Amino acid sequence: MRRASRKDTGAAAANRAAPARRWSAPVVAGVAGGAAALGFGGLYAAGLLLTGEEVASGTKVRGVDIGGLSRAEAGRRLDRELGPAAAAPLGLRVGDHAEQAEPAALGLSLDTAATVARAARSGSGPVSVIGRLFASGDPDVRPVIRLDEEKARAALEGIGEKAGREVREGAVTFEKGKAKAVPPVTGTALDVDRSLGVLREAHPRTGGDPLDLPVHRTQPRIGQQETDRALKELAEPAVSAPVTLTADGERIPVGPALLARHLSLKDDGSGRLAPALDAKALLADPAFADPLRRAVPRPAEAKLRLDGSGQVAVAEEGRAGRQITEQALTAAVLPLLKGSGPAARTGEVATEPVRPRLTRDTVRQLGIKEKTSSFTVRFEPAAYRTTNIGRAAELIDGSLVLPDETWSFNRTVGERTKENGFVDGLIINNGRYEKASGGGVSAVATTVFNAMFFAGVKPVEYGAHSFYIERYPEGREATVAWGSLDLRFANDSGKALYIQAEATDTSITITFLGTKRYEEIRAIQGPRTNVEQPATRTGSGPTCEPQSPLEGFDVSVDRVFVQGGQEVKRETMKTRYTPRDSITCG
Repeated sequence: MRRASRKDTGAAAANRAAPARRWSAPVVAGVAGGAAALGFGGLYAAGLLLTGEEVASGTKVRGVDIGGLSRAEAGRRLDRELGPAAAAPLGLRVGDHAEQAEPAALGLSLDTAATVARAARSGSGPVSVIGRLFASGDPDVRPVIRLDEEKARAALEGIGEKAGREVREGAVTFEKGKAKAVPPVTGTALDVDRSLGVLREAHPRTGGDPLDLPVHRTQPRIGQQETDRALKELAEPAVSAPVTLTADGERIPVGPALLARHLSLKDDGSGRLAPALDAKALLADPAFADPLRRAVPRPAEAKLRLDGSGQVAVAEEGRAGRQITEQALTAAVLPLLKGSGPAARTGEVATEPVRPRLTRDTVRQLGIKEKTSSFTVRFEPAAYRTTNIGRAAELIDGSLVLPDETWSFNRTVGERTKENGFVDGLIINNGRYEKASGGGVSAVATTVFNAMFFAGVKPVEYGAHSFYIERYPEGREATVAWGSLDLRFANDSGKALYIQAEATDTSITITFLGTKRYEEIRAIQGPRTNVEQPATRTGSGPTCEPQSPLEGFDVSVDRVFVQGGQEVKRETMKTRYTPRDSITCG
């Protein structure tokens, strides 16, 4: 073997003596970081060389290119390009409602200076500068929008009031005896809080479509599917044919039109529609009450009179009768509504005995002991007046009004039809006389009004004739119209009231029996004021009635309550009469 030279031997020995060099992790990281920093700095410097302008090249704001411009130039371009859109009316849509609003009214404004500053800042950072060396697209900067929240909230609330829609449940109604579906409607309400952010983000709008604002939606419990089901399965069969009730061996027909007036479909609590009968209203409806009265005799109240000393005495004792309760009527009618054919739509309704409220034993207990008031109206004899006034008096006579009850003329007398015993006569319609069923009944209403006036009980509803009729006291008269005007009073005397009605061919007298609450009731009439002269008109046709002229005027009547010889209360009733024009029939 060759021996190594001394020189070789020394180098090898040195190598053997020195340990092997190893790179630790921190050292490696430091070296790599230095290289990365050198590279990043180089890239940033390269980016700055390419984008040395105040606004970096390619920068856009809502599609408007402001890259490569100074801040002042960029601001002018934004004012020129975005300014008109920022000032133009803003189309808004809330559900189905659309309208336009001025940005200023919404508290919106475009801050171009702040937008340019944002664009400049977004393009000056190292990451942004270097990123643009490798990015393929142009940066789009969001504009700076100022929002006056108080003004915006007020404007949005106003828009919400117009655009909002209440939720409407699906329903089924009855019109003229026919069932009709009412489609459900989803409720919408503008979400004002979220709309503030939407306005700020979307402004200015450069497109043509309205801006959809967020809404709260409320779905109806009764939807279209349930409405359609109820119409087909319940409502249409219910009024498809008459229903016949039998009571104590007597038949009571209930036609589809009568059923439809008092039938409804209501939510049963689970989102389903179920039939509901207004039995109270059906029992009071003359179309049902009259045949019911013939089939099921009601109790007869005792008949009263005044004896020779002015005290109340029993002229005829009351007698028991039978009645159908609201619950019994509902239980009888509802199961028949789905039936098909006469047999399936006929059923028994239960009756129960009922005693009269006024008997020989209860007269004193109810406080009916003296005459509290009486009034008489006289009229020119005419066949229709005699018939109609006599029929109304017959229906009113013997009315018993317990404490706190309200008496109604229309409910007591019923509709003035031929079936109810009334005939055609003269009425006032639109300021002129016309022929209609029940003419002359206003004489009875006026007499009841004055008896109520001097009894001192509380008027609830009343209305005077449109023009003055000479046979009545000014400001102390009343008329009635079925379905639109009633005469009602509340018995606040603390005791029961019994109403006597007596009619002759030329007069009607109404007397209240009870217990006087006040010593005396006085009427003080004021002068005529605001007098207006009548006009002259010519009429024609079979319904024309000649009419004499009379001035129109205002008048006030004070009702004075006297106790112990002193006035304790006063009420003023004001009436306006229109002129009664002179009418000549051609």
